[in-house]
Amino acid sequence: MSSPVAASGSYTVPGPFAVPERPAVLVLDDNTDLLLACKLCLKPLGCRLLTSSEPGELLSILRSQRIEVLLLDMNFSRDAASGAEGLYYLKQALALQPDLKVVLMTAYADVGLAVQAMQLGARDFVAKPWQNEQLRHIIARQLAQVVPVTSFNTNLINSSQGQPLLGDSPAMQQVRQLIHKAAATDANILLLGESGTGKQVVAEAIHRASIRAPAPLVCVDMGSITPSLLESELFGHKKGAFTGAVTDAPGRFRQARGGTLFLDELSNLALADQAKLLTVLQKRQVISVGATSAEAIDLRLICASNQGLQQLADQGLFRQDLLYRINTVEIVLPPLRQRREDIPMLAQYYLAMYASQYQRSGLQLSSSQLDLLCQYHWPGNVRQLAHMLERAVVLSESSVLDFSQLQLVLTSASPATDINNPNDKSAIAPPLDATANPDFLLEQVEAKTIRQALSFYQGNISQAAQALGLTRGALYRRLEKYGL
Repeated sequence: MSSPVAASGSYTVPGPFAVPERPAVLVLDDNTDLLLACKLCLKPLGCRLLTSSEPGELLSILRSQRIEVLLLDMNFSRDAASGAEGLYYLKQALALQPDLKVVLMTAYADVGLAVQAMQLGARDFVAKPWQNEQLRHIIARQLAQVVPVTSFNTNLINSSQGQPLLGDSPAMQQVRQLIHKAAATDANILLLGESGTGKQVVAEAIHRASIRAPAPLVCVDMGSITPSLLESELFGHKKGAFTGAVTDAPGRFRQARGGTLFLDELSNLALADQAKLLTVLQKRQVISVGATSAEAIDLRLICASNQGLQQLADQGLFRQDLLYRINTVEIVLPPLRQRREDIPMLAQYYLAMYASQYQRSGLQLSSSQLDLLCQYHWPGNVRQLAHMLERAVVLSESSVLDFSQLQLVLTSASPATDINNPNDKSAIAPPLDATANPDFLLEQVEAKTIRQALSFYQGNISQAAQALGLTRGALYRRLEKYGL
């Protein structure tokens, strides 16, 4: 069967690109896993990202190159809680580079330290563990003060602009129709789809098309919140409600007042917390931790999951009554392998974006290489395709991008499973033939095993890491190593 793009020729990004030097962000923390998490979190901003685990290197780095934003830990191993080391390095950095934008972070949220840091010249303060969306917004705001917004990806700065929902396939046309109908109402929406299919992109599109667009869109990754802090994170808390609650916190429901609240990866919510969420949705009221009275809320709720919630409900792992409440409208996002005709458009979009970002002009996608992209089954969906294009742009040594490494993957990668169609066979590739691949390496086995684990757990990093006997940080490092 021929590829849908075999006769479509080459896609060329016009040049030259007049893109200024990308701004640099330096992350300084003695926790190497945290440095990796920062790199993955801040990558969408398109800035140059440097990391260091040695605070003594700070001044030499600042002397050797221009740094626009410094994300600085307040507590290093020699001084685990007071924040004195962070304040010391803050003063040193600003003495050397007075216009440096410094954002401080600490695992011990302390308003007194934050005030002291601001008085010394810090621009902002974030407590660990942070919310990815919050950290990106903080860094993006600082970058916007340094360089023109056109010089890096600013999707997260201007809420009126978001990543486009690309694709003209019948499956995507149906998704657009549902978005158009649902956005005109205030109905609760449930987005289902494998990891990387663009659930947050759809949530942003719904919010922009609704009458609530002028109000905030607040995004919450339910899988990243510590269970003991979830109630406080969602509903807020009063000063003194628990140890470390040194001030009132509004919570995500109040932050989304008048707008839209997007709860991603809802399947990670424990049954006890599901009951609390159900109560809030039924009464349309929230009670902060430590408060005695309820407060009415007015917002639009969008939830998302990369696991089939009905199957979880059948297994007793998800409340059926909560499922009824959140899926007034259900939108299923198709995996990329079921809309292969959209791959040329997506590939061209990401090629143009990353070529501009990395200042590479004249890059092309030949029809033969595009054919390989269209044949691959993409277990990581659009997110994986974007990563593959970015990697190819960065590593390209000629004007034509090379994806020949997919030829081996096409015969060895494990299939992904559509959460809403377990019998889907469209992703199944022939098994690995060891006799046809004499250079069978341990790295290939490890990469294949990781793909299988991610496929089995539908992209849930925590569950896949546990099954593989790895920490989340170790799995993230391997994902980066193998380009998964």
